[in-house]
Amino acid sequence: MRNYIGLIYKDADSDFGVSFPDFPGVVTAGTDLDDARHMAEEALALHVDGLLEDGEAIPEPSTLDAVMADPDNKDGVAILVSLKTESRKAVRINITLPEDVLKQIDAFAEAQGLTRSGFLARAAKHEMGAANNGGGNTKNHALSA
Repeated sequence: MRNYIGLIYKDADSDFGVSFPDFPGVVTAGTDLDDARHMAEEALALHVDGLLEDGEAIPEPSTLDAVMADPDNKDGVAILVSLKTESRKAVRINITLPEDVLKQIDAFAEAQGLTRSGFLARAAKHEMGAANNGGGNTKNHALSA
């Protein structure tokens, strides 16, 4: 299991934001520090899953000294975020979607800095979490097309 540096930022009128110097563009937020840490682990795992699926290399974790030497990081508070996805094997699947929905998924995923697979995994986890937390009946709570 690898540990990556996450940087937490907090403005007076915002949630706790987290970014990853080793993964530019990967950001998340939480309502409190515990939520931010949980969301950071989830965001990092989803992003790395997408990289692995796309056959891209996963960078080695930067040292704390290297991260904090960058002037852009001086306002962040460093935390260690464990990457727990290395033991999970990505499985290729084949699904059928209406072409317009697929285009919407791809556009949304790209705007969020995600791969199609990363976005679909995040959406599925979100829906399953909502159903498990009393968010509704999964038989009637499908992703709208």
